[in-house]
Amino acid sequence: MSGASPLADLPPCGGDARQGRGGCSARQIADSQISSRPSRKDLSEHDRERVLTVTRPATDFSKAEQFEALSAGAATTIAPIDRQIFSQFSANLPFEAEQNFKLGKALFEKLWVSSPSSTQASDGLGPLYNARSCESCHPRDGRGRPPEGASDSTSMFYRLARAPRDDAEREMIASLTALNFPDPAYGAQLQDSAVPGLSAEGRVAITYTEEQVRLADGETVSLRKPHYAVAGLGYGPLDPTTTLSPRVASPMIGLGLIEAIHEADIFARSDPEDRDGDGISGRPALIRDAKTGAMMVGRFGWKAQNPTLRRQAADAFAIDIGISSPDNDRSHGDCTEAQTGCRALPTGVQERLGPVEAPDPVLGLVTFYASNLAVPARRKASFPETLRGKRLFYESGCTACHAPKFVTRRDAPHKEQAFQLIWPYSDLLLHDMGEGLADGQQVGVADGREWRTPPLWGIGLTQTVSGHTFFLHDGRARNLTEAILWHGGEAEKARNAFAALPKDDRKALITFLESL
Repeated sequence: MSGASPLADLPPCGGDARQGRGGCSARQIADSQISSRPSRKDLSEHDRERVLTVTRPATDFSKAEQFEALSAGAATTIAPIDRQIFSQFSANLPFEAEQNFKLGKALFEKLWVSSPSSTQASDGLGPLYNARSCESCHPRDGRGRPPEGASDSTSMFYRLARAPRDDAEREMIASLTALNFPDPAYGAQLQDSAVPGLSAEGRVAITYTEEQVRLADGETVSLRKPHYAVAGLGYGPLDPTTTLSPRVASPMIGLGLIEAIHEADIFARSDPEDRDGDGISGRPALIRDAKTGAMMVGRFGWKAQNPTLRRQAADAFAIDIGISSPDNDRSHGDCTEAQTGCRALPTGVQERLGPVEAPDPVLGLVTFYASNLAVPARRKASFPETLRGKRLFYESGCTACHAPKFVTRRDAPHKEQAFQLIWPYSDLLLHDMGEGLADGQQVGVADGREWRTPPLWGIGLTQTVSGHTFFLHDGRARNLTEAILWHGGEAEKARNAFAALPKDDRKALITFLESL
């Protein structure tokens, strides 16, 4: 985003939001910001009319909409569909910028090593970690998966968070100066790997039970319900109040365009009190910037806990790999004070390179790479079966959360991403998804039942890129049908509409999703 955020100057409710108990709760802060919705000051009146026209919901399902096949506008890649389709750069990226994209790709794939090492500028791994590279969690820039059979759990991890212990911590949550609190022994994430001489924290343990769901036409679908535990705890018991939230890595495509969506367009779709009575009460995740104290809209992560790609990348470096950067100076990664052996190990900080293990331009190049990974063009967007499925997707109410399209900011910092008609199929808001998908973990404004609506673009290429069809935040769904049937809470009405369709109509709706 360019310039100051329209949220930065919005007044907090009831005094200084930093006061917590004496000021506002996290929910009150969010509601006060939503009631003072920002507007799009990047558009002229002529542009505003154009944007309203092209982003209106579809009403004619006899043909594809204009530009519908170009999921990411001019940035859409038309490269051949193969396992590397998610690793292409944006089609409108200038030639002179391709070098930075390729440098960022090399750093994204770089394997870090433990300290000390003769491989200078590549050491600093861990000491506790989940992966040695970004690529390990996002193979070919695609979707992660839960461990199945002999596969490891590199692209799945547990987020850890405990309840606040005292008034001071409750005030931090209330004022959004903290999203939640780490386990005192294990930190914010369970690390299943460690450098030589150190014990890993533990590993993900999952068992499943099958639950039968009978659809309206008599067909039965089996849903697998996961049960989570930790095996091989290496540093004593978890805090009794610590919650485990399993997460699989999300696809990397289109992230720069998501960052270029104007805050006003995200706020415009929010309805936290469900005043229109449609059962959908999505709300934006609001994040307080650690440096400035300003409010920003969360866009990235399963609970929209990060407002910018750079912050998302910095947190992944620090927590997943154990590498410090200018935006997250934690050279011992997620090691806690209780893990004295971990804290005593050497770091990879090289004095001649600066005070962190991944100094600029490393973080900037990785962020640039992530920002410019292209969205593939649609397949079969104008085919009759696809159009039929699209109509059913609309009629079932799926677009209430999976908003089809936006036009990005005129003043986006990268002109390639500015004023593009894009089709992410997400409102980027937090929604209550019901008890079946609840993880019980608060992350800032998001409670234990709420998740950000994930973008659907590229979802039909999951098998091609990632070699599987596991969906949802923990990969429990083995196909798109199961993923839809797990929807609850605000999405239960749409889920029930899908379950009530005849088999041929359900197949058509899935065909539409596979075209995205």
